[in-house]
Amino acid sequence: MGGMSALPQPDRTEIEISTVLNALADPVRLKIVRALAERTEGISCGTLDLGVGASTLTHHVRTLREAGVVEVTPKGTSRISTLRRADLDALFPGLLDGVLAARR
Repeated sequence: MGGMSALPQPDRTEIEISTVLNALADPVRLKIVRALAERTEGISCGTLDLGVGASTLTHHVRTLREAGVVEVTPKGTSRISTLRRADLDALFPGLLDGVLAARR
């Protein structure tokens, strides 16, 4: 049995502002992004207590990954999510800082 394969994620050049904004508009996804912003080493999103089921959490992480907001990397039996801050800051300066600074 091999390890988990890498998940498809957009290149920096493929990330679109409308998709990013749509992904960030959901309160659960915003909580995920805020948690990742505090943990630069990344986290297994299954460890987050967001009050949603595992399949719902998977859906939200997939939406963020497909939008280019997070990168998901297999590590052993887990998948570690990290915020694509460098890509987002390069493409949309100030967007992430503004989103993270907004009132909760």
